[in-house]
Amino acid sequence: MTALLSAHAVSQTGNVITAFAVPFYVLGLGGSGVEVGIAAFFATAPVVVGGALGGVVVDRVGHRRAAIVADLVSGAAVLAMPVLALTVGLPFWALLLLVFAGGLLDTPGQTARRVMLPRLTDRAGVRLEQSVGLLDGSERFAKLIGASVAGLLVATVGPISALFVTAATFALSAGLTGAFVPATPSATALRDGDDSTRASYWSDLADGFRFVMRDRLMRLIVGLVLFTNLLDAARGSSLLPLYANDRLGGAASLGLLVAVMGGCALIGNVGFGFVAHRMPRRVTLAICFTLAGGPPSTAFALGAPLPVLVAATAIAGLAAGSINPILGAVQLERVPEHLRGRVFGLINAGAWAGVPFGALLGGVAADTVGLAVAFGVIAVAYTLATLTPLLGGSWRQMERGRVDSGLSGGRENRSA
Repeated sequence: MTALLSAHAVSQTGNVITAFAVPFYVLGLGGSGVEVGIAAFFATAPVVVGGALGGVVVDRVGHRRAAIVADLVSGAAVLAMPVLALTVGLPFWALLLLVFAGGLLDTPGQTARRVMLPRLTDRAGVRLEQSVGLLDGSERFAKLIGASVAGLLVATVGPISALFVTAATFALSAGLTGAFVPATPSATALRDGDDSTRASYWSDLADGFRFVMRDRLMRLIVGLVLFTNLLDAARGSSLLPLYANDRLGGAASLGLLVAVMGGCALIGNVGFGFVAHRMPRRVTLAICFTLAGGPPSTAFALGAPLPVLVAATAIAGLAAGSINPILGAVQLERVPEHLRGRVFGLINAGAWAGVPFGALLGGVAADTVGLAVAFGVIAVAYTLATLTPLLGGSWRQMERGRVDSGLSGGRENRSA
């Protein structure tokens, strides 16, 4: 499990550096807020496409192989950016194409690593929520390290040179996975039947879609995360870089804020993993989700000084540490193993469907209503949305032992 967590952290570090380098490259070319939003759109749109269509491939080819191929393809696309920029040139349209290509297999790669987690968890003898927290913690750790490194790289050597580091991280992640993570069976090997009765790609994709649509709790989760991700994309992909560039002195301050968020979320992840089995999931999710989005957006809307922004971000990070462990454990409990690749891919696609538009809208909002108003709207909308689990209904199925066995024809209830 250590190798899987390490590979995930290294791969995510590369994503963080890319997320810093691209907007500052656009700004360095004299780009506007709208162009930053367009670049963010092309960076996040492949998450939806790759998540929806790549999950079946992950199930079919094997999770370990899918993770390796995803890292290698993403690394090649990212490497092409600085190579072109330093040789024949990298116009804006070419940057958009390469950003899209680099992110297309990113979600299938992340899905593959997450699907491998339960088997490795069983070998390690730890609780499911704790292992999900560690996986999410490795991602938070990547943001902590990656944001600090990215801020320094962009400020010192420039955004294009920083992308060489991104390409190296993807290569290292693929190497770690190939050398130290054991292979897992494909979905075909996990289900009954032989290759002569193997369903088509579209039939497998439809199976995953039907599962998600029949599960009321999954639909609620996707809807909530879709909306909050849209707001997070507007804030993180467009508004924060513009705010840092305009009022905080550039990439270094943005790197500090992202690093604080990642570090505190890492502490929250690790700490929550040890007490998660004693906490009510639904109430904890609602409270922590609200704290993760409301206070920091309010602080930016009010134009608070940097120390206050850091404090608000720290609170948000600590609260955010519980969100993914809860949602990840619920999903792993409810989804049969042979369906996890395609179901998780579809869930990710649905949850991220608003991200490209959020990033684009964030850039448009900055150029029209201004940064303060945009952050204020996000604060109010985020708070109202994340309190909805307290209304009850199907949200109560989040608690342990509340899985509806009728959803999958009698699947096992995997309580952590």
